[in-house]
Amino acid sequence: MPVAAETWIAFALVSLGLVLTPGPNMIYLISRSLSQGWRAGAVSLAGTVLGFVVYALSAALGLTAIAFAVPFAYEAIKYAGAAYLLWLAWQTLKPGGATPFATRKLPMTSARKLFAMGLITNLLNPKVALFYLALLPQFVDPERGGMLMQHLIFAVTQITISATVNFCFVMTAGGIAAFFVRNPLWLAVQRYLMGFVLVALALRLAMDRR
Repeated sequence: MPVAAETWIAFALVSLGLVLTPGPNMIYLISRSLSQGWRAGAVSLAGTVLGFVVYALSAALGLTAIAFAVPFAYEAIKYAGAAYLLWLAWQTLKPGGATPFATRKLPMTSARKLFAMGLITNLLNPKVALFYLALLPQFVDPERGGMLMQHLIFAVTQITISATVNFCFVMTAGGIAAFFVRNPLWLAVQRYLMGFVLVALALRLAMDRR
């Protein structure tokens, strides 16, 4: 098997944690769903999924070549990934962090434009770019061989998790927004819990001696 079961589970948990961290994709999808309904959110999500596919293929092909050509590439990517996780933790924990469920109204838009905007939002999302360039490679084990296949397995896992979670947000955006308005304490709990998880992941990544 190209990927060890425990490595795959760890990657899946990291992917789940990151998709639950508010970013441009989540904010756009929830905004669109609150403004225009779940169908508009679903079309927008289809565009973001295509963006994930573009990043996944580019990263898998490019990073596989770099790993063979540059001996210290792993160390550079490792520390970049740790710094990225710490940055995400700060964005989660900093005072005044906004919830994506308190978003502004957006104008009505056609399905074609919704799809294109979802794609562009994802392609211009630094969170996604850094995930594929700095974090995903940490789970690839050169000793197991098949580095391209490992990249693709992890990419499919991340895309599936992200699409599923975001679709749940699209379908329940209105209800979740109302819940957080009534129970702001739960929003604070989610923020702090996710922030500390990201810090722990960053420290683990920085100390990795593989």
